[in-house]
Amino acid sequence: MASSDRLYSSRTQVFWTCQALLQSKSISTKSEIQAVKGWRLAAIVHRLKDDYGWPILTDYRGPENVAHYRLKPGTDIARLRFPPSAKSLADGLEGGDA
Repeated sequence: MASSDRLYSSRTQVFWTCQALLQSKSISTKSEIQAVKGWRLAAIVHRLKDDYGWPILTDYRGPENVAHYRLKPGTDIARLRFPPSAKSLADGLEGGDA
């Protein structure tokens, strides 16, 4: 397996991020580190917003202004475009709001 093939594994940081957002969770780098030992959440969110058009909101919390990300309420999840490593999440989506 080439190293680039691993980027499209079903259990990547991108997959986890998409799944958490679809589940209406508010996520931060701390939650990403705990769940998948990742630390590139801001870059993943940036890519989802810019390359895939995801309507992700950012809230800054606490004295350290830690970014927390969530999917905009009312988002039609059936219309979202998915990166290759998270395409399996799109299976079975029939519309509706997140």
